[in-house]
Amino acid sequence: MTPPVSPEIVSEPPLPPESQNPFRIPAYRNFWIARLCSVLGFSSQSAVIAWQIYETARKDSGIGEAALYIGLMGLTQFIAMFAFTLPAGIVADRYDRKKIMGYTIAAQAVIALGYMGLSALDHPPIAGLIALSFFLGASRAFIAPASSAIGPMLVPKAILPRAIASNALAFQIGGISGAAVSGLLLSVSAMFAYGFSAALFVIGGVLIATLKADTHPVNAPTGSKMEMVREGLIYIWTNKIVFGALSLDLAAVLLGGATALLPIFARDILHAGEIGYGALRAAPAVGAMMTALWLARRPLKYKAGKWMYGGVAVFGLMTIIFGLSTNIFVSVAALAVLGAADMVSVFVRGTLVQIVTPDPMRGRVASVSYLFIGASNELGEFESGVATRLLGPIGAALFGGIGAILVTGAWIKLFPSLYRVDKLE
Repeated sequence: MTPPVSPEIVSEPPLPPESQNPFRIPAYRNFWIARLCSVLGFSSQSAVIAWQIYETARKDSGIGEAALYIGLMGLTQFIAMFAFTLPAGIVADRYDRKKIMGYTIAAQAVIALGYMGLSALDHPPIAGLIALSFFLGASRAFIAPASSAIGPMLVPKAILPRAIASNALAFQIGGISGAAVSGLLLSVSAMFAYGFSAALFVIGGVLIATLKADTHPVNAPTGSKMEMVREGLIYIWTNKIVFGALSLDLAAVLLGGATALLPIFARDILHAGEIGYGALRAAPAVGAMMTALWLARRPLKYKAGKWMYGGVAVFGLMTIIFGLSTNIFVSVAALAVLGAADMVSVFVRGTLVQIVTPDPMRGRVASVSYLFIGASNELGEFESGVATRLLGPIGAALFGGIGAILVTGAWIKLFPSLYRVDKLE
């Protein structure tokens, strides 16, 4: 049974038209800029890490083994996120979410400096680069539920869908910018690229630290940590719409994620070099950003479930086209459409989860959501690395794309109530 939503969240007077823009709220605006800086820094850093590990490994190894190193990096991050995600959700439901987010961004700045120090060596140790990924995964486990839970506290519920779309827009702008500049930064040096990310984390941390808003949890729970974990898991399991939405993205991204394949395709199949690699990394975010811009102005209101399932199916189809392409322009186009389709799914899932989840449980639900969705990217990188080792890069892409399409059909059967969801309100 779905727990009742607290009156503080539901009972709100109607807003005048001029107040329906979340950017008119100073606290939300500063939060959005901080999120943009954080995502931009992380996006560029992630692209640099993957390229540096693959490029270093290719000096002594074949494609399959080098791809496996990228997979190990993803697995290391997943292990950290899996270990810390549920505790991070409890922390976000008990303590000031602004402070949690600020401390976590500061930790990411320190990690970026660690990567920068390793890159100063003549031969950066792959084991060291992968080991730092554990701390990066742990920091991401804490920032995800805190940043997700802050958003609804800064805007009225009436404009929450617009704020969610705007949050997604910040994520995509940061993803595009970070991925696009990663190639240029790499052309200077990996050390310079990590320094760029560290500077962005510092800016984001300062903005969060000066955020003027009460971001303490509403009716913070006081039970034991194990009881809080149990309540959060029971809520997600019994709410089939929430569980279906989260598990759909988990399965699709786990199988269909092509991120780990991008250094391989850029270097050894498309022969596009660092600049082409940056274009491939940016393409999904470009498609997602254009979709987020549209959704920010015209949020989906009807047939939400069908839009979500359709987005996952198109995601799988575009993965297949990317895997078969030998032309950089076709590959970039396929990845752009892939990102647009994924954004539709992310928007529907994010809106549904935020609307139906009461504030005292938002941190825990957001942490599990991130474990299902965010951590699945890292586990998907490991799956792609193993699949590339066994099937080659093209076979790995085809396997993932076909798997995502099959998952879509299976989830329609398993979660028909999610497929029938109509209005997002």
